[in-house]
Amino acid sequence: MDGSIGIGRVFGIPLKVHWSVPLLLVVLGYGLGRQVLPAWVPGRTGAAYAAAGLVGALVLLGSLVLHEGAHAVVARRSGVKVEDMTLWALGGVTRMGQPQTPGTMLAVSGSGPLTSLVLGGAFLGAGLGLRAGLGWGMAAALLAWLGSANLLLGVFNLLPAAPLDGGRVLQALLWRRSGDRARAEQVADQSGQVVGYVLIGLGVLSVLGGSSGGFWIALIGFFVAVSAGAERRRAALGGALHGLRVSDAMSTPVETGPDWLTAARFVDEVVARGHHSALPLVDVDGRPTGLVTLRRIAALPPAQRATTRVRDVALPLARCTTAAPGEPLTEALERAAEHGGSRLLVVDGGRLVGIVTGHDMARIVQRRALVGPADRAGLSGRDSRVDPGDQAGRAGQAA
Repeated sequence: MDGSIGIGRVFGIPLKVHWSVPLLLVVLGYGLGRQVLPAWVPGRTGAAYAAAGLVGALVLLGSLVLHEGAHAVVARRSGVKVEDMTLWALGGVTRMGQPQTPGTMLAVSGSGPLTSLVLGGAFLGAGLGLRAGLGWGMAAALLAWLGSANLLLGVFNLLPAAPLDGGRVLQALLWRRSGDRARAEQVADQSGQVVGYVLIGLGVLSVLGGSSGGFWIALIGFFVAVSAGAERRRAALGGALHGLRVSDAMSTPVETGPDWLTAARFVDEVVARGHHSALPLVDVDGRPTGLVTLRRIAALPPAQRATTRVRDVALPLARCTTAAPGEPLTEALERAAEHGGSRLLVVDGGRLVGIVTGHDMARIVQRRALVGPADRAGLSGRDSRVDPGDQAGRAGQAA
């Protein structure tokens, strides 16, 4: 997620924090310290309320980490690759690969809400026990609030709406029942859009009724609806590309640039005559070394462009998404999405033989939409400008 920074590891998995988390911390701490605790435990000092509000907000963030950590740990133990976990204003996101069985998806998806429900019960039980033993003090009220918040988090995430955990649970159950993963995903995404719109409506009505909390309900509903719509489009794209190889979508030959040129010469000799915003680079032996964008060159101070090699400002090949011509296209695109990229460099025998861009994807989807299902197999190998088959002989869970 853009705007996130790494702060360490939890359960051996990188943990990132989005810039919106401090805002969430302030909102939670303010609401708890200025509204909830004074109403529950009156007569304390402002400093006591503020300190308790801050502690409660931090512990709730820790609960979110455990929620995401449960997803990550179960996924990793099930053989699913886990990239990282990110906290942000509306919860958390765990980036991971696709579970390959409905059982795995069910276990991974259900682990987060289950963790929140267990934490909620533990906090609430501790708070009520403390109240029974020592009276209704600040600590008991804080524990009760944490318990209620975690229970709400767990129940909310079980709503049958992708990308919430409940949507994944619904998808896993439908997948197990029908055996059709794509159809199960489509139903979960549709449910997510419906639930999102309902939440938006409820939030608006709540705001009109004078409740400031309706703003957050509407915001969460908007996030759910937009995310479900994006996943629905992605699923439709995956269906359209099913059965295709990378070679069926790539453009070839590829316009490249020498990586040994200075940035100034590269602009004058390559960029000025080209038509692309990004260009693969090759070394003196013609082997690919990276990808440079006009944005990266523009970010270089003009005084340094005459002495800086273009390869020094390019994205190295190791950080680019590469694919073999014969690799399934959907798997390569999934891998590119995991790395936040939009281009595939097609490499065969150490040589750059093609590139797949957003324009290439739009072209092949449009062409496949014009033919019937019986004719789609015939597009394989004909959609590329050159068939490289003789040369040749894969790629998060929101809380």
